[in-house]
Amino acid sequence: MDWQEISDSYVLIPKQPMGIIHFLGGAFVATAPNITYGWLLEELGKVGYIVIATPFINTLDHNVIARNTLNRFENIVARLKAKYFRNTFYLPIYGMGHSMGAKLHLLIGSLFSVERAGNILISFNNYPIRRSIPLVEQLELDTNFNLEFTPSPEETQKLIKSDYIVRRNLLIKFKNDEIDQTLTLNPILQNRFSQMVSLLTLPGNHLTPLTRNFDWQVGEVFTPFDAVGQWLKQGFSNNLSQLRGEILRWLNPTSNITPEINHISN
Repeated sequence: MDWQEISDSYVLIPKQPMGIIHFLGGAFVATAPNITYGWLLEELGKVGYIVIATPFINTLDHNVIARNTLNRFENIVARLKAKYFRNTFYLPIYGMGHSMGAKLHLLIGSLFSVERAGNILISFNNYPIRRSIPLVEQLELDTNFNLEFTPSPEETQKLIKSDYIVRRNLLIKFKNDEIDQTLTLNPILQNRFSQMVSLLTLPGNHLTPLTRNFDWQVGEVFTPFDAVGQWLKQGFSNNLSQLRGEILRWLNPTSNITPEINHISN
């Protein structure tokens, strides 16, 4: 199963689909999600999910990004249904986002009347611009010029509290993630849909969803560097594999899919 490029998005189409996942990545790695998140998304495709990964370029207006990515997604779904799945009765749609992508799915679910079976929100990040964009604090800006995202972090929280409509949500944070704000988001969603929100804390860091297996070549003599390399490889593989397993378990709680530790391949 290979990636297809449709309407400026990257799409995986399994032969017998069981659902659709709309994926949005983090702010600085979202332009090529089929590469930066390739392993994780391809694993979801292998078990039967159509994956539509919509790239975007980060701007200050996150409302516009949310609307544009949603429009592109819906156009692709309409094309796929007309061409491949005309006789398919129903395919549940899930949103899945990492970091800024999680924020965008929250905005989509707050600003637009979308139908979602659920959202998977990984490493939610809603920091103001001065913490989100490197070196912005060093710019000599007029103090009267208020440079901030639209909506601002405070406006985003208020919007989610009052208007977010996606009832079932999986929130994932990683133990060593210093820029994650999932613990701020969790009570907001719990207040709206108390029995429909799950929070998981997994081993890893903010970059865990991006990691891929890497081939550490051991030389003729096994050195301490080889030991460190293999230790890192095993850690990355375990963390990413566990993330995969938990996502699949939440998508289909009745399945027997479990995390595949030490079983990541290119």
